[in-house]
Amino acid sequence: MWSNIAYFATLMFESVIGIFGVRLYEEPHYDVISRLNNRVEIRRYSSRLAVETELSSNGKETMSDAFRLLFSYISGANQAPDEGSLKIAMTVPVEVIVNKNIAMTTPVQVSQDVNTVRMRFYLPAKFNESTAPIPTNNLVRIIKVPEETIATLRYSGSTEGSNSRETELIEALKETQWLPSGKTYLLGYDSPFSLPFLRRNEVAVAVTVKQ
Repeated sequence: MWSNIAYFATLMFESVIGIFGVRLYEEPHYDVISRLNNRVEIRRYSSRLAVETELSSNGKETMSDAFRLLFSYISGANQAPDEGSLKIAMTVPVEVIVNKNIAMTTPVQVSQDVNTVRMRFYLPAKFNESTAPIPTNNLVRIIKVPEETIATLRYSGSTEGSNSRETELIEALKETQWLPSGKTYLLGYDSPFSLPFLRRNEVAVAVTVKQ
């Protein structure tokens, strides 16, 4: 019981100070390869583990449902390799991908399609494929994200209407050696309760070197 109280008390504390832009969450390590300006970075990430869910899209409710499924997983809806369940620390960013059947103007890592929304939480670095708890809900799965190079554009405020940010990122890459190699997506680092001007949001896209 006391471990449960401590776990949720920690999450609450992190959420409260997060209102003011203070982030204590673990974040996947990356190396900055290049900075195109003060908002656009080219990053290299090593392979890492994530917990992911993909749901049919019906707007904001789908986002909330996806978040609840992943939060349930880290807060105990899982089966540890030995026995019982584990409570897992929250990490950032939350990746969201909304898949749309249009070109590079579409945006976690949040991914949304016309028909689906895919959301990911990255697992703390201490976990590997053999030690990560198994989800008890079949809508949730553990995946290994391969190493990749991505371009990111950072901004604050709301994530609503992020299409203009995605267009800005793609435009920033046009006269460089970097070629987008996938769909754009959203990376969120703060809760909806954080002060808008202190929020860290990013649009991102995988890139390769132009031949």
